[in-house]
Amino acid sequence: MLPFVRKFCCIFLFYFFVQPAFAQNVAYVNEKAIGAKEFMWIYKKNHPNVANASYQDLADYLKLYTHFKLKVAEAKALGLDTDTAYKKEINGYEKALKAQKKISPKSITFNYIMNEYREGVLMFAISEQKIWSKTQNNDGQLLDFYQKNKSIYNNRDFSEVRGQVSSDYELSLEDQWIKSLTSKYTIKINEEELRKLARP
Repeated sequence: MLPFVRKFCCIFLFYFFVQPAFAQNVAYVNEKAIGAKEFMWIYKKNHPNVANASYQDLADYLKLYTHFKLKVAEAKALGLDTDTAYKKEINGYEKALKAQKKISPKSITFNYIMNEYREGVLMFAISEQKIWSKTQNNDGQLLDFYQKNKSIYNNRDFSEVRGQVSSDYELSLEDQWIKSLTSKYTIKINEEELRKLARP
């Protein structure tokens, strides 16, 4: 085969196979695809009363969803998905879901539900390590955060605003963590595909 013909064939195959695959995905997190169908399933599940979603609504939710996926990627990088207790919990949930006999184990919905549960458990586990454990029973760090941001609490006593300080400190840790994860893992958004899913 002549060089220019071989090159043409490679380009043709790339666009024929790779481009359609990319078009069906709304995003990639750490090279793992988020399919349009998966995304809309999870969006509708969490917005049952929304008939039509605007592009901005979907974009805002996709941002949250990619952050969720970043946490899952980090949990897997740390090997949390290989933990014996984790596997036992997932297997138990799958058996219970099958026992209900409401959804066929061969259906795409069953796969979505199982994947949501797997990743949800991982997200909670990693969040407990990175965020929640640092705000529970840790008055030292909370007090330090309070002192640095005392003005936003109108100089009220720490004991009066402890709940708000704890919430704000958690959000601060979350923000720092997400920034760290976005610098560690790649995120690619397919805006064209996302716009196709939007309804005015």
